[in-house]
Amino acid sequence: MSIRLLLPPRGSLLLLSPLRRRRTPTSPPFRTTATALPYRTCSFFGLPTRPFTVVSAMAEGAQQRAVEVRESVELTEKEEQIFGRLLDVVRHFGLGTQVRVAGGWVRDKLLGKDSTDIDIALDNMTGQNFCERVNEYSEFIGEEQKGIGVIQCNPDQSKHLETATMLIYGIWIDFVNLRSEKYAENSRIPTVEIGTAKEDAFRRDLTINSLFYNINTKSVEDLTGRGLEDLKKGLIATPLPAKSTFLDDPLRVLRAIRFAARFSFTLTEDLKEAASDEKVKSELGSKISRERIGHEVDKMMSDQHPVDAMSCIHDLSLFSVVFAFPDKLDPPVLDKHDWLCVLHIEAAWNLARSIGHSVFCGGSDSKSQDEQQRLCLYSALFIPVRNMVYMDKKSKKVPVVSYIIRDSLKLKASDADTIVDIHVASEKFAELVLLLESSENLETIKEKLDDEYLEIPTDLVKRVLAGLILREIKGFWRVALFISTLIYPEVGNTSGSLSKQDDLQLRKEKYLSVERSITDLDLDGVWKMKPLLDGKAIMGVMEVKSGGPLIGKWQQRLVKWQLAHPEGTVEECKEWMKRSQQQSKRQKVECST
Repeated sequence: MSIRLLLPPRGSLLLLSPLRRRRTPTSPPFRTTATALPYRTCSFFGLPTRPFTVVSAMAEGAQQRAVEVRESVELTEKEEQIFGRLLDVVRHFGLGTQVRVAGGWVRDKLLGKDSTDIDIALDNMTGQNFCERVNEYSEFIGEEQKGIGVIQCNPDQSKHLETATMLIYGIWIDFVNLRSEKYAENSRIPTVEIGTAKEDAFRRDLTINSLFYNINTKSVEDLTGRGLEDLKKGLIATPLPAKSTFLDDPLRVLRAIRFAARFSFTLTEDLKEAASDEKVKSELGSKISRERIGHEVDKMMSDQHPVDAMSCIHDLSLFSVVFAFPDKLDPPVLDKHDWLCVLHIEAAWNLARSIGHSVFCGGSDSKSQDEQQRLCLYSALFIPVRNMVYMDKKSKKVPVVSYIIRDSLKLKASDADTIVDIHVASEKFAELVLLLESSENLETIKEKLDDEYLEIPTDLVKRVLAGLILREIKGFWRVALFISTLIYPEVGNTSGSLSKQDDLQLRKEKYLSVERSITDLDLDGVWKMKPLLDGKAIMGVMEVKSGGPLIGKWQQRLVKWQLAHPEGTVEECKEWMKRSQQQSKRQKVECST
């Protein structure tokens, strides 16, 4: 069966695995006897793709996934030191406090993972009061007191806990008191009181995050009765009914998705149903700040399984809530754009894994490999909407991608600018890729680069064009080349006859070939090339007393000349400018006569 998809201009996607269905948090991590939903075939190149329907997370009676969970928590030397200090404080002042580590640290330690995210829960005092006692004890034994930070609660944004934080033995530790939360029938802002450890466990977002490590007794406490069991089965579930849990704090929906993707765990059926509930989606979009939503999404994109996370957001019909679009789009939003976005990030992930980390090597002055990978994945995710714009308040056309990054996710403005630049550069790379492999369009491109003062030698046209593109995108040129290799049919396979694995290999070879050509042309780092002449020096050669557009044009010509003459000197550059002027004047005189 075929379906018709509206694709972005000139774009096609070819890199889905032909051998397996992708395991996502909404699909079972095991084989089931249930009837499988049929694959649907896209109209572009007959690709088998995932069906739109969410697959059941738990088939009735199916074998559950077993996760290796340790019987007890093994402390590092640093953790022994920190926890010992906390117990010293309790004993010295006779506080009688039960000191517990809560949440993610306990989960990670039981899974055999290291963690420095230590959150301390106290049963009989606030975090700030306990931190003050820690400082008093430090003063008593002659040690330096540490600063105490206090993060205030913000009920309007579902931030109900006041948290104190301080540095202990080089590790930042958060302190809160155990809480119970009670909601009035007509209000979503709870009444918060000091509670018991059990009450605190049940108010938490997920059962696997509700575990405590009691420092006093050196034991793990599973007060919901489900935390250890769900951890061993690889399940993402809520301690209380999922819908009420999500309505209390809708951001918990995204946290559930993030942890499911991180650990390759499965969302339970009632959790998926609650996450897809219209009221929950509405409150996620209206009650939670865009900064908090963006922070969760950014964690997903920087984690080990970003494709699974984005797929889960799509499967739960949350894409338009998380990645909110502006009004009055041009062109209108694509049909099934969310699904297309997921397909593109999956294709990018497959291709990047095939090529290796060289895609994200931008040079010593560029951002880290992790940062390049993160921005590359955002660029891939939003390929289907890269040509959409909207009118801002100043009636200026702005890329929709920029709106999503800046306004929907509240990420850095520089992130939005970089992603838009990558999309623009990827189009230019499509032309460059063809030029580097063939000389068919060489003369046409040469005509674009030449003018009355500058003629690029034919054998250097490729170097000049590539250098100009790299000077625009700088350290992200490999990412832009990667995106170009991914989406443009003329860059990869134009035939529908190859298998997906063959096409993946073809695009990998295309990327590596062009990357090699650019490095062979000695252009990696060309954006650091300084002009041989500044504006004042150009004015001296031109014998003019003021600058303006004329000098700007000569500065552009100078860059092209230097790309064509990488060993050129200042004197040779000045000689070229003088000679070019004289030739242009003679030609104008000849034309006038």
